[in-house]
Amino acid sequence: MTSPYDTDLGKTPANYQPLTPLVFLERAANTFPDHPAIIHGKKRYSYAEFYDRSRRLASALAALGIGKNDTVSVMLANSPAMLEAHYGVPMTGAVLHAINTRLDPPVIAFMLDHADNKVIIVDAEFAPVVKEALAKARVRPLVINYRDLECGVDVMRLGKLDYEELLASGDPDYAWEMPGNEWSAISLNYTSGTTGSPKGVVYHHRGATLMCYANTIATNMGPHPVYLWTLPMFHCNGWCFPWSLSVVAGTHVCLRSVRAKPIYDAIADDRVTHLSGAPFVMSALLNAAENERRSFHHRVAFSHAAAPPPEAVLERMDAAGFELTHL
Repeated sequence: MTSPYDTDLGKTPANYQPLTPLVFLERAANTFPDHPAIIHGKKRYSYAEFYDRSRRLASALAALGIGKNDTVSVMLANSPAMLEAHYGVPMTGAVLHAINTRLDPPVIAFMLDHADNKVIIVDAEFAPVVKEALAKARVRPLVINYRDLECGVDVMRLGKLDYEELLASGDPDYAWEMPGNEWSAISLNYTSGTTGSPKGVVYHHRGATLMCYANTIATNMGPHPVYLWTLPMFHCNGWCFPWSLSVVAGTHVCLRSVRAKPIYDAIADDRVTHLSGAPFVMSALLNAAENERRSFHHRVAFSHAAAPPPEAVLERMDAAGFELTHL
């Protein structure tokens, strides 16, 4: 006998849509358009502006011929452009490849070739190493230059395209499409290559979406958290926090490099509620000079990974005002 639940209960637009973290930014921009989404030095972007810039990036990339399953690489520090790439690139159906900024040219060249890279967005600070990598690589991607005004380094330009000029050419109302299949690739990362050539690791839209829900639960994120980027966004897509913050309309506080003073300044001035990182971030905080420290009167959630620190370090972090979660 056929079960009634096997009849006329298939997937339809009314009861099913593919999971993708891209909808989190769309919802945040529509629901909290004026809430601060990104803080980077003196720069402030609202959620409406964040969504606008991400769609401009997607539109401009699409106009350059970028589409489904093309690989767009980025060599960027923790900056607004890196956050925008996490949305703008997959909005075209393309796959984001965030490169570890500490790698040397031969390894980067291998990754670009292996990923069949079509476009690479390069922070000026990392232009010299990318220039060497491109000289060794088989692929000839289109290079887009990103000049971060919070960084005093502007060594060289690779190619003729400027990131802000590219965004200006894009459509802020770009009608991006949902992935037809939630198992479609959203990002490509690579292992370190310590046992041979690096191995590619693909995230799909569904997995990234589920990780976002898990992140908000595991780190006790309520509405509008303030997240400090002490974790590199190139590392496993920043543990998916570039997408996770949009679930709860949180604020990203960008930090190009991990140093004690700017961390304490951000906690005190921007009232940071959450941050993540390896134990060496704890060392930077605990061993800071007296003139680098700032007092703050709220608890900060610190999610850490890798080997657990010694008990004495955990106790000192707790006493310093940090609520620790080992992932």
